[in-house]
Amino acid sequence: MLPAEMDVSRSLELLHMTVYSQCFSPCGKYLAVGNNLGQIGVFSLSSALGSEAKEQNKEPSAMFQAHSGPIYCLSSTDRHLISAGDNEVKGWLWTDLCKKGCVAAWCRAAPSRNNLETPEINSLVLNHVDNSLLLGGGSCHIHVMDLETGAFTVSFHGVSGGGVMGATLSMISSPGVQVHPAAWYRGVILQISTQKFCLATDSDWMVCGGGPMLSLWHLRSVTPTTIFPIQESQQKVMFYQDLILCAGHSPHINHCQINGEIRAQIPSTPSSIYSLCINETSQENKVLTAAGSSSRIDVFTNFRYRAFSLTFT
Repeated sequence: MLPAEMDVSRSLELLHMTVYSQCFSPCGKYLAVGNNLGQIGVFSLSSALGSEAKEQNKEPSAMFQAHSGPIYCLSSTDRHLISAGDNEVKGWLWTDLCKKGCVAAWCRAAPSRNNLETPEINSLVLNHVDNSLLLGGGSCHIHVMDLETGAFTVSFHGVSGGGVMGATLSMISSPGVQVHPAAWYRGVILQISTQKFCLATDSDWMVCGGGPMLSLWHLRSVTPTTIFPIQESQQKVMFYQDLILCAGHSPHINHCQINGEIRAQIPSTPSSIYSLCINETSQENKVLTAAGSSSRIDVFTNFRYRAFSLTFT
């Protein structure tokens, strides 16, 4: 392919790019993002947030082809960045990510019913209690992988015809009990649904959405307490201090209160947001990042306005 053709091809890729996943490094200095092209981009937050930062400091320090298809989720251990796409999960050493020719430290395929089945993996949860990784996706199964050995130790089935769209850690334990729309396994709440849901927990509370409305549930009584007046489908939600932050099929981030009031709607670059992430590790680099249907990843140093955008190149 000629250089001019390559430039046109890359411009089209950037125009139609979607960023589905984000993850901060254990040191809090880097942000890794995964897109619909199977690429992982690694951004230096220290460089981008510097007082003399230029536009090139907001471009990836490294970028490489990690999967053949979209990267729907990223997670991290102390040593590894973990990425997942079509029934495949890989581990990458954080220390190698910015090196030329970075290769995966390990790769595993989730168990499937037959060789023709390649369901996507769209949810990863680390359980530090037993050093395991939980994978959920389109197969409607939840698989538990031992991170020490790489072996899949447990697998259980969700609702027929559905898919596992979200999972989150919780202090609640209810072994062997499944409750719609969530199941508990060793202190982990696993959301199982036929629709694309978002899910987060905080103490005795769970907030979930995706369709038809975002709602707050009291976990111990398994009852809804608040329905938020947001019409657009929400793809990502999290608790932060006294707020619930959520975003989805609209170009803004909602700041909600537990009583259902929408305190603020902060404009964003992507017209749809699929990922929200807060860097809690480093106070120096503490930011909220939002990504979605754009090659740009919005950075909020003050969560009430966008400071700048990181961008794929």
